[in-house]
Amino acid sequence: MNFNIEEELKKLPDSPGVYLMKDKKGEIIYVGKAISLKNRVRQYFRSSSNKQAKVKAMVSHIEEFEYILTDSEVEALILESNLIKKYKPKYNVLLRDDKQYPYIKVTLNENYPRVIKTRNVLKDKAKYFGPYTSAGAVNDTLDIIRDLYPIRTCKLKLEEGKKVRERPCLNYYIGKCNAPCMGNIPHNEYMEMINEIIMFLNGKEENLVEIIKGKMSKASKSLDFEGAARYRDQILSLEHILEKQKIVSTTSTIDRDIIGMARGIEDAIVQIFFMRNGKLMGREHFIITDIENQTREEILSSFTKQFYMGTAFVPKEILIEEEFEDMDIVSRWLTEKRGSNVYIKVPLRGEKNHLMEMVRKNALDILNQYSDRIKRKTKKEKGTLKELRRILNLEKTPNRIEAFDISNIAGVESVGSMVVFENGSKKTSDYRRFKIKSIEGPNDYGSMEEILWRRFNRAIEEAKSIKENKVGIKSFSVLPDLIMMDGGKGQVNIALKVLEEFNLDIPVCGMIKDDFHRTRGIIYQNKEIKISKHSEVFKLITRIQDEAHRFAISYHRSLRDKKVFKSVLDDIKGVGTKRKKALLRELGSIENIRKASVEEMKSIDGMNIKAAQSVYDFFHK
Repeated sequence: MNFNIEEELKKLPDSPGVYLMKDKKGEIIYVGKAISLKNRVRQYFRSSSNKQAKVKAMVSHIEEFEYILTDSEVEALILESNLIKKYKPKYNVLLRDDKQYPYIKVTLNENYPRVIKTRNVLKDKAKYFGPYTSAGAVNDTLDIIRDLYPIRTCKLKLEEGKKVRERPCLNYYIGKCNAPCMGNIPHNEYMEMINEIIMFLNGKEENLVEIIKGKMSKASKSLDFEGAARYRDQILSLEHILEKQKIVSTTSTIDRDIIGMARGIEDAIVQIFFMRNGKLMGREHFIITDIENQTREEILSSFTKQFYMGTAFVPKEILIEEEFEDMDIVSRWLTEKRGSNVYIKVPLRGEKNHLMEMVRKNALDILNQYSDRIKRKTKKEKGTLKELRRILNLEKTPNRIEAFDISNIAGVESVGSMVVFENGSKKTSDYRRFKIKSIEGPNDYGSMEEILWRRFNRAIEEAKSIKENKVGIKSFSVLPDLIMMDGGKGQVNIALKVLEEFNLDIPVCGMIKDDFHRTRGIIYQNKEIKISKHSEVFKLITRIQDEAHRFAISYHRSLRDKKVFKSVLDDIKGVGTKRKKALLRELGSIENIRKASVEEMKSIDGMNIKAAQSVYDFFHK
């Protein structure tokens, strides 16, 4: 059915919502939100010389649109951000970073709280600190805390004064835990440590140092010299941390994020500083590409919405470089998300403007470094591919290279891998794994023929669907300029046989290894071509071969591990996947599960007396 844009424009409601623009293939090329769908969508199709180049280009590709009604502008904003993240439309500004930032969680919802790393912030009465810009920063902080305080790391369900284990774990013997599982520490003493940890995580190290100094003095007066020495070491550790921390604000201790931007011709760097309690706790930068026709306001607006859509913590104040169109709506949305007022401000003078200038300078510095690095990298990779073309005497430069490998042990759990390099770099989104279906035993040639047949058969099917306008372009429908096989003439001939069956003309070469399983060179047209080990072409071939092997063997190991895991514990009645994982997580191995008592297993999260008895009986009857 043809979509009549003029007729559909007349049907648009005067209501808030989200609209999706589509091209002739049915692919979503733009997602936007509107207070009034009727007014906003019509604007795109009105003649106007004031339209931005991006809008003109987008409108020329629109074949149809659809819309989704929402109850409010805030709902529309949330839906818009989710749809942009899902569909990654061509004409939207895209934040190409889906990471979920790590937090430190103090499990105050447990009798004896733990201090752990997490990426999920839940409404579970626990206390969360962050976000941290790297898992390494979280791990370093946790190491400091565990050096200062002997708190538990296990997941046992503990009650005050109750012994839930027959013996404490190794952490107790090395002084890393006071063994509350054995009833060794009163609840109030344990919570005193937790409160001091919270003080530390809140950035109140100075106050904590004074508290510990008081404890040291008291221990010394009581002639508890061992305890006084322990407190002295804690103070020294905290003072060392204080020396390394940078005080950014002397007038405010609220949680604050500062967002600045540096813009190039095709790319922009958005820099964000995380300030907590007046201290700079970390920073992160984001590379945003294809921004030639985007305004600064559009980039900052899109970044702010997409960034806070993906992070669990929202600070009380966000400083941003420039105002953008829907800043008030974003502020209302973040206020709802945080549960208290969130203020988005553009600083013009004073300390806040000084902080913004610092962020901008950092963004500009990173942009300059990034631009120079990208230029050098692009020039180098183009040169490498041109040299590979010359060596193999190819008709065109092999911008897309696909490499294939097989992994098995004596024919068990045979798998194949396909890795993709585009313009000399890995394109992991196009990697594919194949579990061998039609071949039994250690038959690498047969396995390779199967995965190649499946890969190119899928390409033919997708090409037909695209032609019939059933789907947009998919990764399998994009054919390689060069195929590289992990192996010699045999593997190359298998690939040529499959290509001939599909009437495809794609050059194929084999990556061969020496007796030490290191890359030696390539086989092409039944000849071994020697390549200098110091050349960039040789380095590229080595990277491709190593990546194909790594990807195949990692898949094989995962299947093998699943099979082993299944064979050992699956016969125990009343123990499913979650309980198996819990047992292995807490007890570490099958042998430890075999040795564990019913009481010990019963205390593990997810287990009960019946399941614990079932496991015990399985190993002892």
